[in-house]
Amino acid sequence: MRFTLLHPHDEPSPLPDFCSLPVLFTLLVAGALAATVVWLAAGDHRDFSGYSVGILFVTWLTLVIGVTLCLLRAWLQRLPGHLPYLAAWLLIMPIVGVASWLAHSLDEALQMGLLGDGPTTFVFDNVLIAALLGAAILRYFYVSAQWRLRLAAVTRAQVEALQARIRPHFLFNSMNTVAALIPVDPAAAERTVEDLAELFRAALGQHEGMNERGDGTLGEELALLDRYLAIEQLRLGERLRVERELDGLPAGFPLPRLLLQPLVENAVRHGIQPLREGGVVTLHGERRGDAIVIEIANPLPPSPARGGNGHGLDSVRRRVAFRYGPRAAVQAGPQGERYVVSLRLPIENKESADARPDRR
Repeated sequence: MRFTLLHPHDEPSPLPDFCSLPVLFTLLVAGALAATVVWLAAGDHRDFSGYSVGILFVTWLTLVIGVTLCLLRAWLQRLPGHLPYLAAWLLIMPIVGVASWLAHSLDEALQMGLLGDGPTTFVFDNVLIAALLGAAILRYFYVSAQWRLRLAAVTRAQVEALQARIRPHFLFNSMNTVAALIPVDPAAAERTVEDLAELFRAALGQHEGMNERGDGTLGEELALLDRYLAIEQLRLGERLRVERELDGLPAGFPLPRLLLQPLVENAVRHGIQPLREGGVVTLHGERRGDAIVIEIANPLPPSPARGGNGHGLDSVRRRVAFRYGPRAAVQAGPQGERYVVSLRLPIENKESADARPDRR
C-alpha cells in the first residue's frame, strides 16, 4: 500500500493508491468474503453455480470500483479534511447500483434465472451491503494511513535524536587535533579546519545536493570519510592504516548523511586506538544483485575498549531501517580476529544502479 507522507501537524487524510496490488487484493478479499457470507446466509449450500456467478460478479464489480477510484484519486485528494474518504464512499454506491441493475437485466434477458429477487430488491440489497462494507474498508485504510504517519514521525524524531548524540564524538576530537597542530604544523592545521568544516556542514544537514529526504550520495559520503580519516591520521599517525576496496560502487547511490562515519569512528576508536601497534581499517564495497553491500572491518583488541555504549551502531540500524525498509540489513560481529560491520542497502531505482562507479 502506498501513501503520501506529510507532516503530522497538517492532519492529512491520504487516500491509498487504488491501482496498487495490495489495495486491490484487500478489496477483492473483502468482496469475496461478503459474497461468501451472503451465500452461506441463504442456506442453499449446494448451489455452487450461483456461488460461482456471485464471486465472478463481485470480482468484476471490485475491479470496476478500484479502477474508478484510481482514476479519480488525484481529484479526490484535492478535497479538504476527510472529504476524500466521504467522496470515495459516495462514489461506490452508484457504481454498485448501476452494475447490479445491469447484471439483473442481463440475467432476465438470457433467462438464466440466477437472481430470484426482483430488480429493485436486488439493487437495494447490493447497495446497502456495499455502503456498509465500503465504510468499513475505507475506515481501515484511513486508520492504517494515520498509523503510518505517526510511525514515520516518531521514527524520524528518534533518528534525529540519535544523530545529535553521536555528532560530538568526532567534533571534539577534531578540535583537539587542530589545537595541537597549530604551533607545530600550521598548514596541516589549516587543512584539518577545512576538513572539519565539511564535516560540520554534513552534521548540520546543510550540504548542497541533498534531495527531499535529506540524502546525499555514496560518492559524497566517501569523500566525507576521507576527510574524517585524514583528521584521525594526524592524531594517530602510522598506527592507523586504511585499506579501501570500493571500486565499482555507484557514486550516485542515495545515502543518508554521515551514515558510514560513526561506523568508521567506532572502528578507529575500538579497533585501532587501544592497540599500541595500531592496525588496519578495511573499507570494502560491492554490488550484489539488487543491493549495495558495504563492509567496515577493524582488528579486535585483546580487551574491549571502555566507553562504548552502542549509540553509533544503534543509530545506523535505525536510520537504515527507516530509510530503506525491511529489505535492508545491518549485521555486526566478530569474524575471526576482526570485527566486521556489514550494510546491505537495496537499490531502489535504475538511476542509482546505473550511476557512474566510484573510483576510490
